[in-house]
Amino acid sequence: MANHISALKRIRQTATKRLLNKYKSKTTRNAVRDLKGLEDRKEAEVLLPKVTAMLDKLAKSNIIHNNKAANLKSKLTKHVNSLTKTKAKAKAKA
Repeated sequence: MANHISALKRIRQTATKRLLNKYKSKTTRNAVRDLKGLEDRKEAEVLLPKVTAMLDKLAKSNIIHNNKAANLKSKLTKHVNSLTKTKAKAKAKA
């Protein structure tokens, strides 16, 4: 156990930050999962900017790496765009 007051304070601060970071990353992961599971284009287009903002905030505060955020945003955007194409093809065939 730490002997100095400043070390004890740092332990408390670290525990608090760890909990907040864990909450933020879990919330974002759930939002990414929900977006990947969507089949409706309009819902996906509404959710995409929100998830993108969440990923940017995580990258800004160094919870995740900038490149990981960029890769996830790219994959999610491709997913939303693929929903658009499949819907258009289905309408063309019908």
